Amino acid sequence: MSDQSEAPSPRHAQGMKTRRRVLGDAHVDRAEAAKTPFDAPFQEMITEAAWAHVWSRDTIPLRERSMLTIALLAGVGNFEELAMHIRATANTGASKEDVLEALMHVAIYAGVPKANHAFKIAKETFAEMEKAND
Repeated sequence: MSDQSEAPSPRHAQGMKTRRRVLGDAHVDRAEAAKTPFDAPFQEMITEAAWAHVWSRDTIPLRERSMLTIALLAGVGNFEELAMHIRATANTGASKEDVLEALMHVAIYAGVPKANHAFKIAKETFAEMEKAND
């Protein structure tokens, strides 16, 4: 969608719907407002590839996709998006206990240092979420 006047493709529309469902309107609105002509093609790609092609599939529930994503981000050391996906658990149905179990798997299969750092991020993020709900 290089031309902003073009209507979004059905795949892009589905991706945005799922992205909003998982991450919440406020997060997506902030991301869309921060989008520039430079990163617009990248944003389009992740909306269609990640959010439409993967997250919108109905083969497994959002709860499990959330746990998989958290474990994969931690396991490969992509910690920059971990807090965002921890916050998304409020929308996906993954509980704190689910995140605990996912990170326990990370410790065994990807390494204790990665899991240790992921636990630190998860604890901080859950604390922020609980404070925001008070």
